[in-house]
Amino acid sequence: MTVPLPNLDSLLDATDQALRTLCARSTSSRDHPETQPQQPDQPTERQRQESAALMRVNHAGEVAAQALYQGQRLFARDPRVRERLTASAKEEQDHLAWCERRLQELDTHPSRLNPLWYAGAYSIGALAGLIGDRASLGFVAETEKQVVEHLHDHLSRLPEGDARSRAILEQMAVDEANHGQAALLEGGIPPPPPVRRLMGLAGEIIRQIAYRV
Repeated sequence: MTVPLPNLDSLLDATDQALRTLCARSTSSRDHPETQPQQPDQPTERQRQESAALMRVNHAGEVAAQALYQGQRLFARDPRVRERLTASAKEEQDHLAWCERRLQELDTHPSRLNPLWYAGAYSIGALAGLIGDRASLGFVAETEKQVVEHLHDHLSRLPEGDARSRAILEQMAVDEANHGQAALLEGGIPPPPPVRRLMGLAGEIIRQIAYRV
């Protein structure tokens, strides 16, 4: 099957999505996964800073997720695969909005390198899409597997009293696992071990830097 060339509408849509992700206030289609919203957080300053750093990492990851899906959608051959990527990206948009709101509540800033994370992830997503639909879906499955592992790590590191961040990460973990499973059911082929290790290394670099910057 020949590689599809993006048309003007697709390119404009991708540009619009990039600007919305990086410059506009994010909105979600689902309710915020709050727990006991009537009881405000009362963390110590050290706990607030830890929650803020962890949620900044997760926000950066959701920025990258939007870019990955946009890059993959641009070169998807099968309309059904494009629809699967679009559906997952919509839920990732919810995650982005939830994390953005939580950063505001914690009085902190998103990663200042979000444009870099977006550009890098978009390029990787486009490359995965160019290789082929099954490889692209397999890339989704492996990405989501690693993201779920990362989220469980952050859940273990969150300050005990931060129920609001915890509720967000728990729902994100459920959604990410579902995205990965759906990609495999659509015929995704997991990437070879060297690629999986490289993906893990790239993710760790983003996490270490976004935690601080």
